[in-house]
Amino acid sequence: MTADPQGYARPMRAEIAARAPLARRVLRDGVHEAVLEMLLDGGIEPGSPLSIDGLARQLGVSPTPVREALVNLEHTGLVTRAALKGYRVAPPLSAEQMAELVEARAVVELAAIERAAQHSTTLLPQLREAHTRHLDAVQELARSADDPQARTAAHMRHYFDADWGFHVVIMRASGNRYLLQMLEGMGVHVHRLRQAVGHGVSDAEAALYEHAEVLRALEAGNAEQAVAAMRRHLEGVRTRASGSAPMADGPQG
Repeated sequence: MTADPQGYARPMRAEIAARAPLARRVLRDGVHEAVLEMLLDGGIEPGSPLSIDGLARQLGVSPTPVREALVNLEHTGLVTRAALKGYRVAPPLSAEQMAELVEARAVVELAAIERAAQHSTTLLPQLREAHTRHLDAVQELARSADDPQARTAAHMRHYFDADWGFHVVIMRASGNRYLLQMLEGMGVHVHRLRQAVGHGVSDAEAALYEHAEVLRALEAGNAEQAVAAMRRHLEGVRTRASGSAPMADGPQG
């Protein structure tokens, strides 16, 4: 702070200038998360147009951060853009895309779990906590099943974060930052699996059981069984998302 001729304290120009980019970044990140949640909520049908001005009015912001959010989301595949037509919600993943996504996950996750098993002292307490969070989220979904109107996007995001968090803990325990980056890069694409399934019987319990099998194998110190359990889980994700098993009413992972 410096003083003006009247003796009043005033912020230095550099201090003021430093605040503006920070505020813009916070706003941009907030708008990105808000638009992402709208897309993952399922309330906007695949193929629907996305109006920059309309979203800006809905969020109470200028069009600029909305435009930036859509540019970033185009890179994830959640939205598409056509010349002179603007942005649209991307179509659901095809069966071929889903198979390729699960295959890519298997390459990364099976390599990671072999490495993570070597660090069980660090891994197991964190993985048990992650499994408990997943259980809590599954129970929350079950409670909301009796009243579909009570099931909100926040419920689904909570479930997804808990489910996906189990996998992230294993990735981090692998000690390979590049494997973690590759998995994080798939995160939004895994969200898109939800666009490909209908609203039927939730398979949240199946995913929870499969995670428990992975955890039990790691607790037993058997890396080979843990890898096999993770492979079965990913195959279950692929089968359920492709429609050859009961459909999920939420994200899968």
